[in-house]
Amino acid sequence: MNPPAPTLRELQRTMQRSLLEGVDEEASAWIVADGLNTGARLGIYRNTFASVLGIALRLAFPAVQQLVGPDFFEGVASLFVAQAPPRNAWLDEYGAEFPDFLKRLPQAASVPYLADVARLEWQVNLVLHAPDTPPLDIARLAALSDAELAQLSFQSHPAVRLLRCEFPTDVIWRAVLERDDRAMAAVDVAEDPVWLLVHRTQNGIEVMRLGECEWHFAAALFSGKSFFAALEDAPCDDAHTVLATSLAHGCLADVGVVPRALANEFRRTGA
Repeated sequence: MNPPAPTLRELQRTMQRSLLEGVDEEASAWIVADGLNTGARLGIYRNTFASVLGIALRLAFPAVQQLVGPDFFEGVASLFVAQAPPRNAWLDEYGAEFPDFLKRLPQAASVPYLADVARLEWQVNLVLHAPDTPPLDIARLAALSDAELAQLSFQSHPAVRLLRCEFPTDVIWRAVLERDDRAMAAVDVAEDPVWLLVHRTQNGIEVMRLGECEWHFAAALFSGKSFFAALEDAPCDDAHTVLATSLAHGCLADVGVVPRALANEFRRTGA
């Protein structure tokens, strides 16, 4: 008597063990050979699985691959795939854990800024694939009074990210992708940390440097706080410039209303 057919969940788990652990016995029981033995069939699936995920990582982290070379990258990608398989079928989301993996990897220790470059590339990847939400129409704000503006909270555009890096990662990233050896040779890895704004424009992805206080103010503003609440959390002499720049670059997508009592408190305290 044949064993009962597995449920879809059981079959998926069986295939997962085959793909990730090389345990083929259970999966083989449900495969029709049809001229090709079950081990060979499962091997095709396993090779395709690893190849597709390797391609996804190469597309998301092109500068990392150029920094370490294709052979080293392929080996690192294989290790990562084995330890961190995808959790869903949307491969644009695969690789979020790769920067932390590189930071822990002993073989990558000779390139101390490698993980930071990967972190920047992942933010670029997220911005690249973010929804095409219309930016906030500045005309909506032009007619508002100061009192009305005090009641507004801001929502960041989905194609915007903020990132702090220990190294001059933006310079390294550009130099590597542009194959600019002179710029790469001029990089000072002892430079102070950089505070980056990554956003999408009509011409592609732009990575901008901000001052530290500007970055913290932008982070507060993008988190949904009102202008005055953001300024209270992250005092910044150039706060109005940061807001104007964010609006001009389409970094804000919408506004909401802060509860009136809270807005009144901001005005009363002079925040």
